[in-house]
Order: sequence, then C-alpha cells, then structure tokens
Amino acid sequence: MASRRWLLLHGLGATGAVWTGVAAQLHARGDTVLCPDLPGHGEAAPLSAYTVPALAAALAPWLAGSQPTRIIGHSLGGYVAVALASGSDAPTPEAVWVLGTKLHFSAQERARLMTLAARPARLYASRAEALERYRTVAGFAPTLALDDPCLARGVIASAQGWHLATDPKAYALDPTPFAQLLRAVRCPVAAACGRHDPLVDIGALRAHVPAAVLLEGLGHNAQVEAPGRVLDWVLDRGEAR
Repeated sequence: MASRRWLLLHGLGATGAVWTGVAAQLHARGDTVLCPDLPGHGEAAPLSAYTVPALAAALAPWLAGSQPTRIIGHSLGGYVAVALASGSDAPTPEAVWVLGTKLHFSAQERARLMTLAARPARLYASRAEALERYRTVAGFAPTLALDDPCLARGVIASAQGWHLATDPKAYALDPTPFAQLLRAVRCPVAAACGRHDPLVDIGALRAHVPAAVLLEGLGHNAQVEAPGRVLDWVLDRGEAR
C-alpha cells in the first residue's frame, strides 16, 4: 500500500499531542503524519483575532507539497479541516474526516466562552496543578496520567508560575456555520462522534453529513480514548472511496 500524508488538527484548548496514539499507528503504516498546534495553542504563536478562516489560513502552509494530504480534525479542528477542504488557501486535501465537532452553541455557551476569553491566564504554583487543570479544560478523563504524551505542550512555565498554553482570547472564536463551510468543500467529507460525547448531537451531525458514524462507548476525545478504533473508522471510510 502506498504511503499517505496526514494532517491531524486538534480542538479548542488542546494541542497537536492529542493525536499521539493515532499518529503512532499511522507512522507504523509508513505514512507521513503532521500534528501541528493551532495558533494560540501549545507552542504556536497567537493570532490578533481568532476566526475559522484565519485558523485555516495559518494552517494552509502545512498542505504545501506535491503529495495529496488527508485531514482529520477534532472538535474545532473539524471546522478548520472543512474550511481547508475548499482549496481556497492551499491545495485541496484528498479527503477530510471530522470527529467530535460541535455544531450548535447556545447563548449561554457563547457567554461562558466570552467570559473565559476576557480573563487573564490563571497561574498555578506547580506544573502538576496546571496539568490537572489542562486535563479538565481539554475534556480528558481524570484518570489520564499527568505524564501521558497526549498532555504534552498543554502548560507553560513563566516567572510567576505555570499556566495553560492556550491564548485565552482563542475562546472568543465564533465558528463559521458548519453548513456554510460544507457548501464550499471540494473533496469528500466524513464525520463521526462518540456515543457519549456530551457536546455533539449525532442527529444534527447527520443533518449535514448523512453517513456520520456513531462510535460506541467513546466520548468527546475519542482519538485519545481509543486511537485504534478511530483509525479503523478513518481507514474504512477512506479505503471505501
């Protein structure tokens, strides 16, 4: 089987390290895997303003090259992946997979995000305390060990203490409507969410992507909980095209 090139995009408040398990299995297949941090997350520089088009433009250089790229986007990364599928900022990807992407935000949810965006980064006395908070904010299970590779780059040390590695202003992002992004795509798009994902309504997802798959037994961070099962879904959808 010919090797493939993958771009894996994480969600709001996380880093590219959430794809550690999936990336390892793709590497084992001989594939090339890119797991960048979105702007304002992890080690990536912040943006002056956060929008889905701005994030897509910042990630566009990762699609450069002659080899077609497949994109998997989790949560906010799903919006960015679908935006990149328009081919307006970079070469059109070969295909896109959207995992655990929330489509609707209530007024209360928007207000909470705006409150988070307006607050300065909270400081913690130790790395362990900061990691515990990051684990919660990113939606990981409390049983996930603090030294798990999926938590890499999630916190930063400063002279005053430790803080999360996400620019608080990133929480002010108001996503472009998913349906609007889908109208511009120029490649196949597949979607899935975990059965126990509290953020995603499979019915709403299937209204936009009728063949969207429900991953039994999994939650919001399915790629961390069961990377092999997520990859099975991706490869099954990909090889069937």
